[in-house]
Amino acid sequence: MHRVGVTALALALVTGLTGVVAASAAPSSGGDHVYPSKQQVHAARHDAARAADDVAGVKAQLVQADLEAQAAAVTAEQASERYNGARWALQQARRDSRAAAEHAGIAAADAKRQHHAYTATVVASYEMGPTLSPLSALQGSDGLSAVLGKMSTLQNAQAAMDHTFDSYTASSTLAGVARDQANAARVKAETLAAQARTARDQAAAAAAAADRTSQEIAARKTRLISRLATLQHISVSLAEQRQAGIEEAAREAAQKAAEEKARRQAAQQAAQQAAQQAEQAQQDQSSASDDPSALTTDPAPGTSGPVVPPPTAGPPAPAPAPASGVAAALAFARSQIGDPYVWGAAGPNAWDCSGLTMGAWRAGGISLPHYSVAQYTQSTPISRSSLRPGDLVFWGSSSSPSSIYHVALYAGNGMIIQAPRTGRDVEEVSMYYWISPNFFARP
Repeated sequence: MHRVGVTALALALVTGLTGVVAASAAPSSGGDHVYPSKQQVHAARHDAARAADDVAGVKAQLVQADLEAQAAAVTAEQASERYNGARWALQQARRDSRAAAEHAGIAAADAKRQHHAYTATVVASYEMGPTLSPLSALQGSDGLSAVLGKMSTLQNAQAAMDHTFDSYTASSTLAGVARDQANAARVKAETLAAQARTARDQAAAAAAAADRTSQEIAARKTRLISRLATLQHISVSLAEQRQAGIEEAAREAAQKAAEEKARRQAAQQAAQQAAQQAEQAQQDQSSASDDPSALTTDPAPGTSGPVVPPPTAGPPAPAPAPASGVAAALAFARSQIGDPYVWGAAGPNAWDCSGLTMGAWRAGGISLPHYSVAQYTQSTPISRSSLRPGDLVFWGSSSSPSSIYHVALYAGNGMIIQAPRTGRDVEEVSMYYWISPNFFARP
């Protein structure tokens, strides 16, 4: 900036000198040489300061442009994952609707069978009415035993008829309930289908807006860099190289800062866990010593007192995924590097973030939904310090898992494989290349 100011001042002074000569300014006391006036020196300094301010302003606008592009990309990915979530909910609703319809069909068929059975029972009862009446039981009977026998037959027939009627009533009620449930499930599926269409349109609009924003920002940055080149008196190509270097250095600095912060947090978490485990072990040991039943009655060989059992260990860590599954998932993800990002895509030649992780773990033998939030909720949450190759890394806009909008596959050594966003292909990059992730899980 100092060099720019001196150069601008020199040019202004040269311009001032030319103006003085043209105006035939009064000569100095030393001869015919002329010198700039105080007003011209002040103007030159003002122009130099303004040029310096313009350089700072242009650089600030370049930073702002990058932030706008990043915000547009996040908005687009949030819309894309909302669409994936709507599709996932619709798939579940349609599955439930099919199951409810099938159950309603079975219940209706059972009610129809019960209706036929009850109808047949009523007809048979009507036809046999004269012979099964109490009067007929008394007439033509030889003795009390015959009367009791006919009365028992009459009661059994009535009980069978009542049972058939109860069965028909129950099956009719169940059929009605199943029919209502099927209708409710169908209506829910239709509602979710409409919501999925809306989410699809919103995702398409957000992706198009992000693409337009990216193009507009690229054009704006081109103009800004050209302006910067003019202010700094260098070529446009050199200004572009400088700007690219500045942005890359800024990304690397931010990445290193994020990595260092993550290491500190991991160390702090490990220390806290160790302290908690030590405290728990001490409490368990104290409880065991206070409880006589927790002590063995016989001393161990070579000792003279009771033996205190060792403290119980804390909850076990999440089991790692099978090594063969991890290797297959990582190999699949790496084989997609270079494929384009397309929102809502799940292969074979284009992917979005959750589509790629779903495809990778499908190759690894584990089924995941095409929705980042559901991938997290259907996996085992872990801490950052527990990450192993094959785990899932998530980005959310808040501390709630429902805010998750991006997911990647952890490749080890702080690297991830991801389908990033529109305009960028599947890649393997640092986990901290962009924004630090805040959710982690193991399929």
